[in-house]
Amino acid sequence: MNRLKYLILTICTFAFLVSNAQNEKTYRVNTVAFYNLENLFDPENDPDKYDEASPIMEMAEALREDVYQKKLANMAKVLSQIGKDVTGHPPAIIGVCEVENRRVLEDLLNEPQLVNENYGIVHFDSPDKRGIDVALLYKKGIFKPTSTSSHTLMIYDNENPDKRIYTRDQLLVTGMLDNDKMHFIVNHWPSRSGGEARSRFKREKAAALNKKIIDSLQAEDPYAKIITMGDLNDGPYNTSVKEVLGAKAEKEEVKLKELYNPMENMQKKKGLGTIAYRDSWDLFDQMILSQPFLEDDYSSYRFYKAGIYNPKYLANPRGRYKGYPFRSFSGGGFSGGYSDHFPVYVYLVKEVNK
Repeated sequence: MNRLKYLILTICTFAFLVSNAQNEKTYRVNTVAFYNLENLFDPENDPDKYDEASPIMEMAEALREDVYQKKLANMAKVLSQIGKDVTGHPPAIIGVCEVENRRVLEDLLNEPQLVNENYGIVHFDSPDKRGIDVALLYKKGIFKPTSTSSHTLMIYDNENPDKRIYTRDQLLVTGMLDNDKMHFIVNHWPSRSGGEARSRFKREKAAALNKKIIDSLQAEDPYAKIITMGDLNDGPYNTSVKEVLGAKAEKEEVKLKELYNPMENMQKKKGLGTIAYRDSWDLFDQMILSQPFLEDDYSSYRFYKAGIYNPKYLANPRGRYKGYPFRSFSGGGFSGGYSDHFPVYVYLVKEVNK
C-alpha cells in the first residue's frame, strides 16, 4: 500500500466516522510529541548560567537577535505541523529539551504558527552545567495538569566520587487529557561525551531514576497510563532502555506494569533513526508507553501508532551531510536549519460518544 492510500485509510478510520451495518463510531485522535530543539538559547548573557558556550552567544552581538528570531520561527513551524495531517491540529502534548529557560518557551509559543493554539508551559530550571532544561508544552483546552515535579539526577564521576556531574532533571507532569488521567515524563539523559562506553553509567543512572518514577506511579495505580519520552542519548537496544527500564519491542509481550517501546522495531526492522553520525543512523529520541495504553477497549485513550516526523524540509538538502537532520548551527554560524534531531510522536485514539 502506498503512503497516500495509507494516510487516507488512517484518516478515514480514526479521524472521522467508522460505519458498519449495526452502529456508527466516532474516534478522537491526539498527538503526543517530543523534539530536541537544539540549543534554543536567548541572545542575552545570563550571569547565572554557562551560556557563553552556546552557539548563539558565540556569534557577534549584532547578529544574535536576528538569528534568535529565525530559530524561533523554525522551531514553531515544526511543532505546529507534527501530526497535523491526521488530527488537523498541532500536538496536544509536546515534550522538549535543550531549552535555556522559560523565556525562550514563551517566545516560542508567541510565534505566529503557535500563538493561537493556547499552549501552557511546565518548566523547572535544571542544574545542568550547560544551562539547558527540559519542559512540557500542553494545549490548555485539552490537557489539565494536576501535579508537576522535577526529579534531580544525582551522578558522580567514577574516577572522582566527590565530583558531582550536573545534568538535566527529569520532569513529571500528571493531568487529565480529555478527562483521561495520564503521566508524562520528559527526559534528556546525559550525552556520550568522552565516548559511549565511558559515559554509559550516566545513562544507566538516568534510566534507574526514570524507572523509580514509573514504579512509584504504578505502586499507587498499577493501571497508570504513563508516557516517558525524550532524547535518551541511547538507542532502544542499549542496556539503559532494554534492561534498566525493561522496555519491550512487541506489544503482545508487555504485561501489566511493564513498558512498550514502539521505536525499537522502527530501528531494528526498518533502519529508521532520529540522528545521524558518520553515515550511521541511531534512534535516541524515543516514546515509551505503559501497558494500559495497549488495551483493545477504546473507551479511553489507547496507543495507535508511533512515528518519526522527518519531512523533506527537515533534512539537509546538500553536501556531505545530505539527508541528515538539517541542524540550526554549523561551522560557528546559523545554517538556516532546524535541529540535529528529528522529532518523534505517538497518536492516541479513543472512541467518543455522539
